[in-house]
Amino acid sequence: MTQAKEHPMDERIAPLFSPFALHSLRLANRIVMAPMTRGFSPQGVPGADVADYYSRRADTGLIITEGVGVDHPAALGGSGVDGDNAPHMYGKAALSGWRAVIDAVHAAGGVIMPQLWHQGVMREMGTGPHPDTESVRPSGVWGPLDRTAMVSPDYIERVAAKPGRAMTDSEVGDVIEGFARSARWAMEAGFDGIAIHGAHGYMVDNFLWEGTNGRTDRWGGDHKGRTAFAAALVRAVRREIGPDPVINFRFSQWKQQDVRARLADTPRQLEEVLGPIADAGVDIFDGSQRYFDKPEFEGSPLNLAGWAKKLTGKASQTVGGVGLSSGVYDSKKTGGSDAARDNVHRVAERLARGEFDLVGVGRAIMHDPHWTRRIREGEDLLPFDENSRLVLT
Repeated sequence: MTQAKEHPMDERIAPLFSPFALHSLRLANRIVMAPMTRGFSPQGVPGADVADYYSRRADTGLIITEGVGVDHPAALGGSGVDGDNAPHMYGKAALSGWRAVIDAVHAAGGVIMPQLWHQGVMREMGTGPHPDTESVRPSGVWGPLDRTAMVSPDYIERVAAKPGRAMTDSEVGDVIEGFARSARWAMEAGFDGIAIHGAHGYMVDNFLWEGTNGRTDRWGGDHKGRTAFAAALVRAVRREIGPDPVINFRFSQWKQQDVRARLADTPRQLEEVLGPIADAGVDIFDGSQRYFDKPEFEGSPLNLAGWAKKLTGKASQTVGGVGLSSGVYDSKKTGGSDAARDNVHRVAERLARGEFDLVGVGRAIMHDPHWTRRIREGEDLLPFDENSRLVLT
């Protein structure tokens, strides 16, 4: 009996299919399904459809789930994302649902970790699982109102322009411990590590960015001072999950409040931001940017993930339009084209040079569960469906 011959892998994408190991994490390839909120978990409980959704994508090296609300009453709401149907990482029903998801992914040979999430200033009062709970803001502000925002004018009128109050020291501690509890429960459920959402204008990022953190106490100040919350949160998570599980930390320059916002204008400033967070126990920095091939600072071709690795010595993950030919906030009509495959070749080349260690793929994998196989086997890529339901987290 003659066996079918396997097609030789295109050597240009071979780096994407090399194994990766870090502490207890073992990945068959370097492709990561990036977190993308879907709002398909009624009352915060992931069901059989969620298990099927993730398990069908188990041939990616690592799956990072959509944003999952932590154990804090103001973590989720309805503005910008479907907070009423976003999943939780607390409560018997939700944790049972996640165990079924994990079992399905593991049975398919996959590796999965949750992205723990708190919407912070982006949450709209009166929405989410605890509508009577007051939203919490580090300094009582949503952010500057004169910038190019990524949210609707109606939302800004309802939420952003309303004055709030600064979080008390006790309230800051409550959010930190909410993350820690949810991390512990996630590992007890069987996840393979923890991802923390520290980007895009949500809670952790609210403390990192001067536009939402004007505090003068121990949770504010200069670039390094504004990292105190994120560092304390990472230490609390590490305390609860132990030394071996990997912690992945997503960060970004841009915010939903300001597409041109920057945490750092120079490598030195970025080191001041990321250094304390790395020391607190982060293993992988996920540098979120719109285009993976955009240099972050003048005078160097390194992107955001590349600088994170260079400055901290930690592993890093890039993301931004991989497998597509447009950014997440540009037209979604393109995707299954030669241009899209060409950018996969380019990201693989940078991976091979050691600029970063992992490659996040979002919309392409969300749209096509077999995207990883198609890339590996040289199959045609599917055109991207602009009507696909997706909200970036």
